[in-house]
Amino acid sequence: MAEAAQTISDRIQQKLEDLTRAERQLALSILENYPASGLGPLTALAKDANVSVPTVARMVQKLGYKGYPDFQAELREELRAKVKSPIAKHETWAEAAPSGHILNRFTDAVIDNIRHTLGHIDPAGFDEACALVADPARHLYIVGGRITHTMAEYLFLHMQVIRPNLTHVQSTSNTWPHYLLNAGKGDVFVIFDVRRYENNTLKLAELAHARGAKIVLFTDQWRSPVHPLADITLSSRIVVPSAWDSAATTLLLVETLIAAVQGLHWGETKERMQELEEIFDSTKLFRKFT
Repeated sequence: MAEAAQTISDRIQQKLEDLTRAERQLALSILENYPASGLGPLTALAKDANVSVPTVARMVQKLGYKGYPDFQAELREELRAKVKSPIAKHETWAEAAPSGHILNRFTDAVIDNIRHTLGHIDPAGFDEACALVADPARHLYIVGGRITHTMAEYLFLHMQVIRPNLTHVQSTSNTWPHYLLNAGKGDVFVIFDVRRYENNTLKLAELAHARGAKIVLFTDQWRSPVHPLADITLSSRIVVPSAWDSAATTLLLVETLIAAVQGLHWGETKERMQELEEIFDSTKLFRKFT
C-alpha cells in the first residue's frame, strides 16, 4: 500500500451513506477501535459488531476489496506504515522518488496532503472544535509530544491573546498530575499526537477523559490511539519525500482554527489585543518607526 493512498478509514467514511443499516453498524464498530478491530477473524469482527458474517463480506466488497483477506492485508500494511522509523520512511521515498528537484517534489506532496485532508475534514466537526476551544467558560489545556510540542506552543501563544483561562501542559509526564488536579467535566484538552504515538500522551488523554474533559485531537491519517477517547478528531496527511513527516497540513488546520476562534468572540479578543499592545509599548519590546 502506498503511504499517500486512501486509508481504510477514509474509504469507510466515504461510503457510510451508501451502506445498509447493518453495514453502517459494522462500519462504525470498525472505526470505534480502528485499526485493531479488523485484525481478528471475520467471525470475531461480525460478533463484536452484532452483525452477520455475510454482512462483513458484503461491506468489504463495497469498500473495493475482493474479500476479507485482502481487506486485512491492506490493514496490516497501514499498521506497518504507522510505526515506521525516520530511516525506514526515507528509504521508502528514496526507492520510489520521482525525478525533479526536491523543492517541486516536496511541494507537490504537501499540496496533495492538503487536498486529501480538506477532502475528509467534517466542517461541522471542525466548527464544533472551534466552539469548544473558544469557550472562555471552559478551561483550555494544550499539550503536544516530542515533535508536536512546537505546534502546541504555537497554538497556546495565540490562545493566550485570544482568551483567558488556559494552560500549556508540558510534555514531561511527571508534571501531568499537577495539571490534571484542576481539570474537570467540560474542560477542553487539545492534544497533538502523530505516528510513533507516545504512551504518555495516551495516558494523559485517558486521565483527562476519566475526569469528564472534552478532547480535541490533532493527529495523522492513521489516527492516534487517543482517537477513541476524542470528542473531535482532526486528521492530517503527513507523508512527504523525507525521513521526517510533514507538519504543514496540521499547521494549516491549527492556523485555521486560530482564525476561527478569534472571530467567535472578536469583541473580547480585540480588547485583549489592544491591552497587550499597550503592555508591549510600555516594555519597549518591539521597535517602532513612527
